[in-house]
Parts: sequence; structure tokens; C-alpha cells
Amino acid sequence: MLGVLSLSGLLAACSGKSGPEGAGSAQAGVAPAAASPTAPTQQSGFVSVQGTHFVLDGKPYRFAGANFWYGAYLGAPDGVGDRERLRAELDQLKAAGIDNLRVLAMSEASGFKRGVRPAIMGEPGVYDEQLLLGLDYLLAEMAKRDMKAVLYLNNFWQWSGGMSQYVAWATGGSVSEHDPDLTGDWNGFMQNSARFYAIPEAQAWYRDAIRTVIGRTNSINGMAYVDDPTVMSWQLANEPRPGSDADGKANADVYVRWIDETAGFIRGLAPRQLVSTGSEGEKGSAGDMDLFVRAHTTANVDYLTFHLWPSNWSWIDHKDPAARLESGLATSLDYIDRHIEVAGKLGKPIVLSEFGLNRDQGAYDPASGTQARDRFYQAIYDRVLQRMQAGDAIAGSNFWAWGGRGRTSNADWMWAPGDPFTGDPPQEAQGLFSLFDSDASTLGIVSGHARAVHALPR
Repeated sequence: MLGVLSLSGLLAACSGKSGPEGAGSAQAGVAPAAASPTAPTQQSGFVSVQGTHFVLDGKPYRFAGANFWYGAYLGAPDGVGDRERLRAELDQLKAAGIDNLRVLAMSEASGFKRGVRPAIMGEPGVYDEQLLLGLDYLLAEMAKRDMKAVLYLNNFWQWSGGMSQYVAWATGGSVSEHDPDLTGDWNGFMQNSARFYAIPEAQAWYRDAIRTVIGRTNSINGMAYVDDPTVMSWQLANEPRPGSDADGKANADVYVRWIDETAGFIRGLAPRQLVSTGSEGEKGSAGDMDLFVRAHTTANVDYLTFHLWPSNWSWIDHKDPAARLESGLATSLDYIDRHIEVAGKLGKPIVLSEFGLNRDQGAYDPASGTQARDRFYQAIYDRVLQRMQAGDAIAGSNFWAWGGRGRTSNADWMWAPGDPFTGDPPQEAQGLFSLFDSDASTLGIVSGHARAVHALPR
């Protein structure tokens, strides 16, 4: 197991100045950063890593992307999916310059009050073929539009079942006793979810799920997933954390080892595709940048990720984003800069793979204003572009989240089974962070940034 090293010590070890040598095992020591083990050939269509940048067919690859967690659900056959909506929204995103989508690729049936239904995994080892067909359809349609996918294979949070459901299956317990939408105890939920990393049976089921998705052959175009350059990256999970903010550091060693070993397992299955963690960065590492670095030093992780949620983190007011917008923006931009600097020192690219802000006055209605959000998006995009222009380690971003034409008619704004999907997953009000197809001003900002990114020298 790794000992507790300082941030400076870890960075020195990664640069080869000091520290143990190793091949990426969290038990063996801190390994130097490395590019993909099998570099795709020129014109392969696969994204690879060279130093702190992505490369695609011999040219720098930078992207402006979106979170589209429900893409596989829309791609499912009639009864769950809406393929006409999927095609139309992919066309709209592509027209706006969005060429990278981050998508949920595995969900677990659960008793969580706000869990998505149906789920891809009904019980360990049992999978819903209709939803897997939806993932096939999504990837086939993305390939037609020259878009790249980042597919995450688990979730720390309750809305798709996730790690806590694996814990319940393995222990014979119920998720209800740790359901934060029932108990209000988020720290207790997070500590329970983090038990997942150390339960061998849960890990065996998780690896079966990984093999099921990565080992799949697309029923639409006949292409094996591992041979499909549409898949840029496999992501271990959505926002994996070591535990709660208060107690998460106690799980640091097992968490770091889980990342290293799981990333290595995925790399062995899909050597031409990239592997990432899905981490939120410092905030998702028990507030400890040293731990974030520890978790990403392994050569089995190709690039870093981080997320930005200023209203969730009380930097900006949920109910009135305009009230403390400027001070919250200053803190947000500093958060971006610090993560880019860490990535540069580790010698790996980094992606801002989630960011978002509430609508004006904390409203959910798609007809409500987005003035503060637009200011936020523009400032974040300006900083990302500035750092890209400087040649720094930032390689792309995915806003959270595309809501498209999804709408709810429920008085409480919450999703119910059978409702259209939006960018807000079931545990959040439908409209909280969604960018709807009617949000013309925000979509214009997104499109302007995408054009600027694509215009950078290649």
C-alpha cells in the first residue's frame, strides 16, 4: 500500500526526481505517468495521449462536450427509448459543435426512492438487453456524426443504483436505511457507498458488468466495442469518492488501490481506448488535493478529470445564483487553474467533465431566465480556452447537462418512471441544471466556445 505522501513528494516521484519505481500498482508505489500502452496508428480514429495532450490521427484533439447520461436510454427500442428524439438531439448537438458526450453505460436496479427505472443490471450478472441495445444504437448514431463517447461504468451516487446497491447485494442489507432522499444523511450514505471498494463479491460482480459492456459487439453496425474509435474513454464511475468529507480519508489506501487495479483491468480489456476515473477532483477526494494526486499517479489512468459545482459547494447561492456570482466565479476559476497545474506537473491531460449552475432565482421552469448561468458558462469557457491557447494540460470540457426536449409536467418537478429524461437525473428537480433545447442564449455560448476550440491550431 502507498504511504501518505505530500503533494510535492508525489509530483517529484512522478517526474522521476525521487520516490519508488513501479508499473502502476498502488501497492508497489507511485508510478510515473505514461501514455496509452498501445498507441493507435495514424488515421485509426482512436484518441490517444501524448504528454499533457490528446491526439487524434496525428493531430491535437481538444473538445467541447456535453453530459448526456441518458443517451443509452433514448437509444433503446420503443417502450423505453425514443430514437427519433435521440437522432434529432444528436443533430442539434453536432450543429452546435459538440463532439464529445459523457454517457452512463451501467445502472443497477435498486430500492432507492430516486433511482432510475428501468436499470441495465437487474441483479448481479443479469442485464437488460433492451437497454444494451440502446447503447449500441447510441454509439452507432454517434459514429455517423463523428462524435466521441466517454462511458462510465458505475456511480457513487444513488440515482442509478451504483456502489451502494452492490453493497446491499453483497451484505443482504437494504439501500433504504442509507437512502439520503429518505434519511437526509449524506455523510452516512457516502460512507456506506465507499464500502464497495473493499467487498470482494461486489468487485467480482462489477468486473462482470465491465466485461459485459466492454466485451460487447454492436448489434447495429457489427463492430466490437473494443475496436470502435467512437469510444474515447472508459470511466470507472461517476464521481467515485473515498467516502464522506468527514471520514473519507480513512479509506484512502483501499480507494487508491481500487482505482489502480480496476483501471488496469479495463486497460487489459480495451488497450486501444483510454481509461479515466470520473473524479470530481479535490472536492471529491475528501477535500484533499494530495489524495486526488495519489489516485491519478498510476500509469493505468490516462488522464485526469474534475468537476465544478459552485452552488452545490456553497460558493454561489442555489436560490439566487446572481447574488454571489462574482465571488463564486473567482473561486471557481481558481479551482480550474489549480487542477490544470496539478495535471501539468503529473504530465497528463485533464478534462473538466462536469460543470453547471442553476437557473435564475433557482427556478426549474425551462421558460425561466439564465442570465447568471450564461455569465458562468462564458467565464468558465473563457478560462478553459485561455489555458488551451497557452498549451496547458486542459484538453476539453463537458457541460452538465444536455436536457434537450425533455420536460416534466409534475408539480414537484421530480422525475417519475415513464417521464421523459432530462439532463437532471432522478434525484434532482427536472430543470435544476439542464440545458434545454429552448435555452438559445446558453446554447449560443456553448456553440461559440466549440467553434473557438475547433479553430485552435492543429
